[in-house]
Amino acid sequence: MSKRASKNIASQGNKIAPAHSGGHQQKRIHKTKQASQPANGRRRAPEKRISKKLTSKKRTNDRSKRQKRTTIGAAFSRAISGLFKPITSYLPLGLGTRKTKKRRQRNRTEPSVKAPPDSIIAESFGQIPEFQKMPDDNTPKQPTLRTNLTATADELLSYYRDMLLIRRFEERAGQLYGMGHIGGFCHLYIGQEAVVVGVEAVKKTGDQVVTGYRDHGHMLACGMDPKGVMAELTGRIGGLSKGKGGSMHMFSKEKEFYGGHGIVGASVPIGAGLAFANRYRNNGQVSLTYFGDGASNQGQVFEAMNMAELWKLPTVFIIENNQYAMGTSIQRAHSDTHLWRRGAAFGIPGMEVDGMDVVAVREAAREALDHARRGDGPFILEMKTYRYRGHSMSDPAKYRTREEVDGIKEHSDPIKGCEQRILDAEHADEAALKEIDKEIKAIVKEAADFALESPKPDSSELYTDVLA
Repeated sequence: MSKRASKNIASQGNKIAPAHSGGHQQKRIHKTKQASQPANGRRRAPEKRISKKLTSKKRTNDRSKRQKRTTIGAAFSRAISGLFKPITSYLPLGLGTRKTKKRRQRNRTEPSVKAPPDSIIAESFGQIPEFQKMPDDNTPKQPTLRTNLTATADELLSYYRDMLLIRRFEERAGQLYGMGHIGGFCHLYIGQEAVVVGVEAVKKTGDQVVTGYRDHGHMLACGMDPKGVMAELTGRIGGLSKGKGGSMHMFSKEKEFYGGHGIVGASVPIGAGLAFANRYRNNGQVSLTYFGDGASNQGQVFEAMNMAELWKLPTVFIIENNQYAMGTSIQRAHSDTHLWRRGAAFGIPGMEVDGMDVVAVREAAREALDHARRGDGPFILEMKTYRYRGHSMSDPAKYRTREEVDGIKEHSDPIKGCEQRILDAEHADEAALKEIDKEIKAIVKEAADFALESPKPDSSELYTDVLA
């Protein structure tokens, strides 16, 4: 036994007594205090005490390692919490970890939110910090029409005839759709006739037209044959696209009509491309790019506007705002319902127009076309109009009331408004107007008969006019 062990035992009052068993001297430990003896009477060997010391030392080392790991983890946690403190300090009381919640509950007598600096978040929803506001001098102003809204007798009668042709044609197309002669999608233009007729009144030869999928009225206003349009709707070989395009995909190079596009907003970059070609050729022509209020939120629309203003392309962006896009009110879909300001970020001027007044549309289109034709870049016309039917023939239009539609028909119908001007100025009487209506109905009936009698395209047409 070591001296240190002997010293420890002596100091505790223990004594070592010799034992005579096993043929040699064996050391045993006898404690003087009986209370320290185990309950079972067994005596503890010194090796056992040394083993416990080793175990205790190992536990001490393990505890030290755990403390180091805890210290490292705490330091890491403090570093992470320091990084996110600027963010978490603005979170409401209900957010964060459990410990964070308890800590906030202890430190706060009532839940409250620390307000971030004004430069980061506005104090109230909708408030814009000063540095985000556009200077007033850069905001495009809405120009006013310089001419009086007057028209001659011949002009008014021509507008009346053209609008009536579109109305009667679309009504007949709706009937054929209900009878199963027209398949797929079919978007009628009823109620919006004044827009395209008024623009066509000031369009010059060579100016191009491109629009979306509500395109029947644009084709007829361009002078395309009603027979070919109706035959295309019914999928017949006599159609303008040989029956393969249908309602949304018709073209006429002769009339400078470039579609008819089923993708929302797809007409806008195409119109900008046509304008780019006009500027490149320096031919003095302008592209008329139609799209709806729903398409005005498309990203490709803003990209096309940016390039059009950057390169001063001769195009007029015409937004036919019929108030409901596919079926959502403009108040619910647009943060700014003044769509003529869609080009404000690019410095494109615009104008809001009564799209139910054909003469007002004509004068606004004249201003816009003159602007683009003299090299001043694009112009935006927002036509405030209204469609009487649903988005397509399959739309029951339950998102609006019948009273609303009837009110527009009664007080703002574009054909009735033109008719009243003719009667007030005594350019024609009611009998003459009825005779015009009779002639238009005969034209539409002839177009429908031609479409139904025209054969369907042969299967070999599937492999023609295909580009890859």
